Amino acid sequence: MEKRIILDNRQFDITIKRLCYQLIENHDDFKDTVLVGLQPRGIYLAKRVSETLSSMIPGLKVPVGNLDITFFRDDFRRREEMLVPSATQMDFLVEDKKVVLVDDVLFTGRTIRSGMDAILAFGRPRKMELLCLIDRKYSRHLPIEPDYVGKAVDTINAEKVKVDWKETGGSDIVILFTPEVTEG
Repeated sequence: MEKRIILDNRQFDITIKRLCYQLIENHDDFKDTVLVGLQPRGIYLAKRVSETLSSMIPGLKVPVGNLDITFFRDDFRRREEMLVPSATQMDFLVEDKKVVLVDDVLFTGRTIRSGMDAILAFGRPRKMELLCLIDRKYSRHLPIEPDYVGKAVDTINAEKVKVDWKETGGSDIVILFTPEVTEG
């Protein structure tokens, strides 16, 4: 299995800071802005972005929520195993807010579409934007494009992108690899 590092630990931090600077440019005082991390892995990026913004602008507290999209997916009835939803944690409404949906990897766009559907249960946002750490270009099933991109990579469908987070016991690194195919 051939692996290629897309972002190492140092590049990972730089990329998150750059994403935060872009958010600052577009959201100014963040008065009506909320960050919503899509379960399961977007929550780590949303939290990290919020913490980085707070360190860059002392006193800034951008509301952060975690959104479970399990039952908004278009394939949730097609699976053989039972899906167990994660806990949605959103202690705010999104009515007339600027919502920044946050996910680690944008691939087909289906997860983001599910997140857009799910967010409407919390109100009607004034605006929705998308922030992704990795954009896997040329693989969309839906016409969804991010507003904020950490790194865009050209991939083929057989390749996988793995984001490892220090919050889950790993280290901050992004790897592109092709899984080994076992013949049976």
